[in-house]
Parts: sequence; C-alpha cells; structure tokens
Amino acid sequence: MVGVMVNEKTVNNINRGHADDAEKSGFSQIEKYKYKELTDKIIKAFYCVYNELGFGFLENVYQNSLYFELLNRGLRVDQQKNIDVYYQTQLVGKYKADLLVDDLVILELKAVDYLTNEHELQLINYLKATDKEIGLLLNFGIKPEIRRKAFNNDRKNNKKNLRKS
Repeated sequence: MVGVMVNEKTVNNINRGHADDAEKSGFSQIEKYKYKELTDKIIKAFYCVYNELGFGFLENVYQNSLYFELLNRGLRVDQQKNIDVYYQTQLVGKYKADLLVDDLVILELKAVDYLTNEHELQLINYLKATDKEIGLLLNFGIKPEIRRKAFNNDRKNNKKNLRKS
C-alpha cells in the first residue's frame, strides 16, 4: 500500500492550477474555480481510495471504491451515467461518464502508469460536447495524478439548445 499525504495545501494547489496553463488552454481562472468546494471533497475522497488501494488494480475496482467513498461523504453520485452529446445543436449520441457527482462534475478515471495529453483531451471533449462544465481526470497510477478541466457553457456552440442530461 502506498500512502500519499493530502492536506488543504495539496488540494488548493490542484484546484488553483497554474495561470499559464489556464491561459494556454483558453480556460479562465474563474472557470477553473467553479464548484471548488465540491471538487475539494472529490479530490480528498480520491486520495483516500488511493491510500487504501495503491496502484495496480483495474479501473473498475477504483471506480467502485470511489463511488462508495463519495456516497459515504454525502455526495450524490451516478456510475456510468448517460450524458447527451451534441454536435452543434443536434443530439448525436450519449456518453457514459465513469462517475458524475451532484450532476455537476464529470469524473474520468484512469488506472495507467501516467496520464497523457490524449487522456486530458478526452475529458475536454466530453465537457465541450455536453452541458457539464467541470471535469476531473483522476489517475490511480504509479503516483496519483489529478487534472482539473473546465469549459463554460457560454463558450459552447450549442449553448442555446443544451438540455439537462
């Protein structure tokens, strides 16, 4: 079992992100802070699961564990929730979120050695194509990794026709 110390400073550093990264990605700092209290709780639960299980299980083991940990913390959580995906204003399909917390934050889970740009782009595309604005990419890898992504609904081409999923 691998132990990772998590404290308020760790969570705040993850949520704060780097101004340069936000500017490069086109995301404002305000967007990166949206639902901060909720994402703080999610990140703490992620570290709790990681500290208990460590690295080496399949993704569904972490998904089930995080699901129960979030429920135990009083959050509303859906597993494999269908979320509508739009192309322009047209509904073109459904995406199944690993976890959706309080119908606000998409959690994309990975159990790989290290996160790649492709993993981040996957989450960004989910945010662009759905009515969800905040996502966390959580990797139960060799070292725990977290990426926070935001995409404001006001910036989406299909904003006039976004419906609650």
